[in-house]
Parts: sequence; structure tokens; C-alpha cells
Amino acid sequence: MIDTHCHLDARAFDEALDAVLARARAAGVTALVVPGVAPGGWAAAARLAAEEPGVHVAFGIHPQLLPQVPAREDDAMLSDLEAALSRGGAVAVGECGLDGGSFGAASLERQAALLRAQLALARRFGLPVILHLLRAQHELLALLREEAPLPAGGVLHSYSGGAEMVAPYAALGLHFSFGGPITYDGARKPLAALRAVPAGRLLVETDAPDQTPRPHRGRCEPAFLAEVLRAAAAALGRPEEEVARETSAAARRLFRLGPPCG
Repeated sequence: MIDTHCHLDARAFDEALDAVLARARAAGVTALVVPGVAPGGWAAAARLAAEEPGVHVAFGIHPQLLPQVPAREDDAMLSDLEAALSRGGAVAVGECGLDGGSFGAASLERQAALLRAQLALARRFGLPVILHLLRAQHELLALLREEAPLPAGGVLHSYSGGAEMVAPYAALGLHFSFGGPITYDGARKPLAALRAVPAGRLLVETDAPDQTPRPHRGRCEPAFLAEVLRAAAAALGRPEEEVARETSAAARRLFRLGPPCG
């Protein structure tokens, strides 16, 4: 299994990271993608990827960061992002995107400008994008259509849109990743969307330390990916081993991860 989105650089893991990684590997997680969300965290994420086999890093500017940063610093953040990507080692640009649901969110105009700049960097460096999307489905689709094509593709992480939006996003070359919410009681909308994903475009994630899947509680961690995969396989009516194989293969193609370690 490959956890395509987990924030192992979060403070929630500061004192337990070795144990968290050991549990993930024991559960069958062979690779993990850690998306950076702010300039201040990129170096730590890069060190983690350099030190831990199977851990990969992405760099991006998360839209939920923007209320904490004056708009006059946007150009400097983008310059820092360009420099980080120039140093190599990143498997994607992100986490970036549009957020229309958070309290006190930055204007969508500012978010869109930052996202367009990050898409330009993704094109320049030949990298896929990891996209955050919350309550801005049609706005993001319109923006991506204007920015198309994205030669290296990308993924809508923790996809929260309806099944009817899958085909338009898939036409742009995007993948779709699902996490803990597909394990929740009454999870009809995400499961319907999961079933609509074209072959070869489905990914799984934990979004650790958030979105803890049932039956676990508290902090999420990559070892819990097994529950997400189990729910995905049940929704598709297919064997878990088969879905694990196909989602892992899709992740390796998208992020160019190479063969499993060990």
C-alpha cells in the first residue's frame, strides 16, 4: 500500500515518528508522500525524506496558510518555493489549491493567483500537483481548464466532490485520492464518487494526523491506511489485494516513485 498524503512533518508526530513509521511498515505501507504546506516546514520534510526509505516529499503553499501571511509576502513565498524545487527531491508540487470552506479564508482571488503560480512551477519542473479542494468545486474546475494541460497530471487529495464531478476532473488528467471519510457511517457521497473514478486513477491516503478512519480514534497515522483500503475494496466489490496493487501502481506512476524499498 502507498499512503499518498500524510503530514508526517506535523507536530503531532514529533515525539513518536520512529514508532509511527515502524507501525506503517508493519501494516504493509511501502511508501508515503509527505506534502509540505508552508515554507517553514519544507526543510524538515526534505530531511525526513532523505533519512527514511520510502518517504517522499512535495512542496507547496496551502490555501489555509494565507490568512496567516500578509499578501505582500506572496511573491517571496513563491520565490522560496521555486528555490526549494530547484534543489530537487520533490515528487510533486503541493499541497496547494482552493479552500472555500474555512472560516476566515483568504479571498478566492488571492488563492487562485497563488495556485496559478504553483501550477506554472509544476509545469516548469515537470511535476504533478497535489490539490486541496474544499467547497470550491466549480471554481477549481474552471481554473484548471484555463490552465490545461498539466503535463505531469495531479491528484485531488481527500476528494470531497460528488460523483458527477469526477468525469470533468478526470478529463484533465487528474487522479482521485480517498481517505478516512470513506469508512464513516453513512458515507454515501464519497463512496459513489470513488466508484466513478476511472481505472488507474484511484489512490488512497490517510491525511494523517487528520481524518482518522473507523474504528480508530484520535490521531490518524499511516498504519491506518489498511482500513481505508478495506473500505475502498468493499465499495468496489473487489479483493483488497487487487485494489492495493492497483492503487499502489497508480501512485508509483503519478509520482514516479520507482520500485518498493526492500
